[in-house]
Amino acid sequence: MRIGNEPLRIAFQGEPGAFSEEAAHRLLGEDVVTVPRQTFDAAFASIAEEEADALLVPVENSLAGSVLRVYDLLLESELTIAAETILPVELHLIGCPGATLPTIRSVESHPMALAQCERLFREHPHWSRVAVDDTAGSVRSVVQSAEVWRAAIAGPRAAQIHGGVILARDVQDSTGNFTRFLLLTDARDDEAAGDKLTLAVRLAHLPGALLAALEPFASRGLNLLKIESRPIHGCPWEYQFFLDVQAGPGTPVDEALAELRQRAQFVRVLGRYMAAPPAVEELKAKAATWRVN
Repeated sequence: MRIGNEPLRIAFQGEPGAFSEEAAHRLLGEDVVTVPRQTFDAAFASIAEEEADALLVPVENSLAGSVLRVYDLLLESELTIAAETILPVELHLIGCPGATLPTIRSVESHPMALAQCERLFREHPHWSRVAVDDTAGSVRSVVQSAEVWRAAIAGPRAAQIHGGVILARDVQDSTGNFTRFLLLTDARDDEAAGDKLTLAVRLAHLPGALLAALEPFASRGLNLLKIESRPIHGCPWEYQFFLDVQAGPGTPVDEALAELRQRAQFVRVLGRYMAAPPAVEELKAKAATWRVN
């Protein structure tokens, strides 16, 4: 995807070969330029720093659950969700050339990936786990070390890019392993259309406050797809909520949202977008507004 003659720049957390990079190409095409950033904080800062036009971040995995740091950064930022994509995740055990399963003593990867491979560690209880920032980065580190006792857990793209050897395939606990990614931009689109609405909601710390907040959606037959609670910084034991609501054409979601605003202390629409990846041509039209000056 290009903006004019320039390729769209998409920031992601990790190194070349990361699942986030693969998801960016799946959603936006192979001609986008991917911009690796070491941490989620750095990825979220990339647009303001004029290093990227948008960013793609994982928000939840079907086995390991939500990526909580992304929720916190999303609320701290002024970015908007423009689209989402869901990537099937294949996790392989990868070593350097010369490594074999009997030589392995230590396995490193992102904590989310390690958590998706409990069966592998039960079968090899003498292996130690090492949590690192990125799946692809763990492969690069293992291959560069040339230490046959080290291995990494990552996808096949990382093994190919960094020259790793796949020692065991599909080591995740379940074949139904998917990660959901959000495409974020700093473009405000008050007329955005879609069949999914993501909200951040803060409620009074009172009995029944959450029930009262959800009632406008339930009474109108609107489907709540996800609810996530996060602590309110500076207010111990108080929480804010992230809601995903089905909001297709013709549904009374705007009425429910107006009523919610009367019952909540704070409501922010984080994005209204298509649950399935939008058509490439539609994203091309929107992308023209994303280029930083």
